[in-house]
Amino acid sequence: MADEKTEKFSFDPRSGFSPEKKTFHSLRHRVPLPPLSIPLSFPSYAISLLPSPLPHHSALIDASNSVSLSFPTFFARVRSLSTSILTHTPLRHGQVAFVLSPADVDLPVLYFSLLSLGVVVAPANPVATASELARLVRLTEPTIAFAVSATASHLPPCLPVILLDSPQFRSFLNDNLQPPPSTAAAKVFPSDLASIQFSSGTTGRLKAAALTHRSLVAMTAGFRKLRDGPQTEITFLSAPMFHSLGFFFLLNSVALGDTVVFIGGGRKATFSHTVQALETYRATQMTAAPPLVVEMGRSVEVLRHDLSSLRIVLCGGAPLSEAAAERFMARFSGVLVCQGYGSTEGGGISRMIDAEECRRQKTVGRLTENVRAKVVDPITGESLSVGQPGELCIKSPASMEGYVGDEEANSMVFDSQGWMRTGDLCYIDEDGFLHIVDRLKEMIKYKAYQVPPAELEQVLQSSPEISDAAVIPFPQEEVGQIPMAFVVRQPGSKINEAYVMNFVAKQVAPYKKIRRVAFVEAIPKSAAGKILRKDLIALALSSPICRL
Repeated sequence: MADEKTEKFSFDPRSGFSPEKKTFHSLRHRVPLPPLSIPLSFPSYAISLLPSPLPHHSALIDASNSVSLSFPTFFARVRSLSTSILTHTPLRHGQVAFVLSPADVDLPVLYFSLLSLGVVVAPANPVATASELARLVRLTEPTIAFAVSATASHLPPCLPVILLDSPQFRSFLNDNLQPPPSTAAAKVFPSDLASIQFSSGTTGRLKAAALTHRSLVAMTAGFRKLRDGPQTEITFLSAPMFHSLGFFFLLNSVALGDTVVFIGGGRKATFSHTVQALETYRATQMTAAPPLVVEMGRSVEVLRHDLSSLRIVLCGGAPLSEAAAERFMARFSGVLVCQGYGSTEGGGISRMIDAEECRRQKTVGRLTENVRAKVVDPITGESLSVGQPGELCIKSPASMEGYVGDEEANSMVFDSQGWMRTGDLCYIDEDGFLHIVDRLKEMIKYKAYQVPPAELEQVLQSSPEISDAAVIPFPQEEVGQIPMAFVVRQPGSKINEAYVMNFVAKQVAPYKKIRRVAFVEAIPKSAAGKILRKDLIALALSSPICRL
């Protein structure tokens, strides 16, 4: 549903705001995209970016077992698997393949093979329950599933499954080294669906967002534009390969000729495993959710590792406090924390790209190339100007086509002019930097005031006594809702409820004060680092620790 038209209108070169259209324009150079009328899959686009002959350094390294694939081997397996899929399975262009597997060097091979054939990839969390998976299968209607022995039993019994850890699949990777015959492989166009990504579900039931090849190409084209030369990055991928962030950065890194290091084998990527992999493979950049950045900025263990190769941390998925970013950059001098903002539905929306922008850590960077935005008053629908907070709406070639099997949700997320509502309360400042205030659905309604939990969380996380914190609405009849804080103390800290309340009260307006506190061992978060507020709300309403 992205708007592909190029409109000519004037806008402020500093903020990107057009008074005429009441929209914000990206301050990045526009990146031309391949025409929609010419066949082009994302794998074809990726190969077009790579040198010929292919580079011989590693495309993928599994840090859990040191198994790696060079670029020539990677694409040889992609060709073999593509031919095998056409020969031995009913999968064809436009059909859906459900994928349920932990990270492995051959999972990206599967992704590229399916995408090259025009098969729609639907990767799901391998720890999802059988009931959760049954719903996702009903939504996506896959022809076949690819799983491993440990996950296959959770899938509905009526769905055919190919096991990725079986001798059959191993033969698929190596027995057909020729590309698939042109008579069997249909042409793939940029507007064809490439993937169905499941949204995080932090504010409700999982939804299935349909993304096209154009979406993936548009985001990679932007990253390619930023490259100064042929330098190869060694990227540590901390996000899971099934998650929209991990899925894209995996594809993007292969297209740019980088080496991707990840922790596979079904192992949980602990903090110790992560810093060891960063040191062993001399990673130059990493993707990281905020909790990892926070821990690296505070941990004593990390000081025992040589991370001198690291230059860039690409941080997204959830808000990162200014204090945490500054603490990290003070410890790792010369390493840039480049915050970005996006979503499963909207793709990449904003990011920081250089040292100057990375100094603006209260923001999530400037609008990404080819993105237009407007900020709308959530009550009146009026388009707002510079510095005025409202719901962020976007038009972008990277945004989804819509939710699969949910027309009601589509009618709510897209307006009549094709603008996609993000559900986030934001504003854009006079220098074109995007500020996230909070999720609209998560705003606390105290009397006649709206209180953003994210603002209070940043205040709490600035305390040296607090390791982590989350704020939720707690019902109170007299005022509607009050802000309640869940707090994780720093090791050895003895702070109490009064300390927390007073610490916040000194820094915020009276209506924003914390009025209840509970101390917990950890804050529940999604794979992308988003606070699972619904879990905390359930705990607050049921646990005796939360009684007055």
